[in-house]
Amino acid sequence: MNHELPDGWAEVVLPHKKKLAETQPNEATRKSSENVLEALVPVIPELLGGSADLTGSNNTKTKAMQPVKAGDYSGRYIYYGVREHAMGAAMNGLALHGGFIPYGGTFLVFTDYCRPAIRLSALMNQRVIYVMTHDSIGLGEDGPTHQPVEHLASLRAIPNLYVMRPADATETLECWALALSMKHAPSVLSLTRQNLPSLRKEYTADNCCSRGGYVLSEAKGKSKVTLIATGSEVSIAMDAQKLLAA
Repeated sequence: MNHELPDGWAEVVLPHKKKLAETQPNEATRKSSENVLEALVPVIPELLGGSADLTGSNNTKTKAMQPVKAGDYSGRYIYYGVREHAMGAAMNGLALHGGFIPYGGTFLVFTDYCRPAIRLSALMNQRVIYVMTHDSIGLGEDGPTHQPVEHLASLRAIPNLYVMRPADATETLECWALALSMKHAPSVLSLTRQNLPSLRKEYTADNCCSRGGYVLSEAKGKSKVTLIATGSEVSIAMDAQKLLAA
């Protein structure tokens, strides 16, 4: 009720991070997020998950989570249905009540529908975590209704809302740790549908994502250009660096 995380929660983060450095997974960050939740949900009992009818796509439900349903409120996962705004509003209510850290998923493009609730999370200083997957305009087969174009910029314009777009599995873990650590602000985790290579090759206990931005690959020799990217475009920028160097 005091917004304090349970003792020992951070102790599962570093072993998971070390494992990622060893295994170097090539996976979508929505899958990386699911793996992070598998590790965190058992040690943070106040985590309450959900999705607006996209559980299988958002990867927001862990194996151990049981659904909340009529007559049985012992579960830790809510199937909100196609109700993005209502999901955000319900999560705000849960956070305001206290004792819960609610997180809920939908596609990034559908932030249009829950924007008022997201803005209220920010205005009310509530720790609500929005898991927004399918982050890229590279979602061609789904058509323009599923392609987030202006959404990232519009979310970044909301004061007191932390918008995080991890580039690989390690950054996804770091972003979850940051979102949980911020007691008085909501977060948006913008995650990919497509697989991404592991870019962080070395293990470090430092949370590089906490800096907002950092150098992933130094120039060989004198630098002439700085390449800046987030999320699913970072691996593309890394490939561009190799082309430019050649």
